[in-house]
Amino acid sequence: MAKKKSKPSGNTICQNKKARHEYHIDEKIEAGLALTGWEVKSLRDGRAQLVESYVIFDKGEAWLIGAHFTPLKTACTHVIADPTRPRKLLMHARQISKLFAATQAKGYTCVALGLYWKNNKVKCEVALARGKKLHDKRDTEKNRDWDRQKQRLMAAR
Repeated sequence: MAKKKSKPSGNTICQNKKARHEYHIDEKIEAGLALTGWEVKSLRDGRAQLVESYVIFDKGEAWLIGAHFTPLKTACTHVIADPTRPRKLLMHARQISKLFAATQAKGYTCVALGLYWKNNKVKCEVALARGKKLHDKRDTEKNRDWDRQKQRLMAAR
């Protein structure tokens, strides 16, 4: 019997780990995602990447740019699939205007942190973030290494 490809565990579809390394996360907001049928099937199979994704605001709407959903060969035979098309984020107008105003401030950007299932809907975790300087990245890595060493020392006792 052939092995099945391992699907993402739990409700998480994918995460943008690079965003947590590159940015200070200030505020997180849950947003819905407007998808087509083949994209949902692709997400159920765990074929999504958010590595270079970010959020832009245009005419009072929020759009997820740069997310890559790999199309399944069997799921989209009659549709020409664009894996990196802009996808509309579903949020309240208050949330969109708040994020838009914050991104106009110097140094702030809006990035996607992860995709996950909530009931039968796909949700995107969007964050308001500030870029880290090189020394901030080094400090974060140094603290993470020290925490790991402390855990090892406590486990050895």
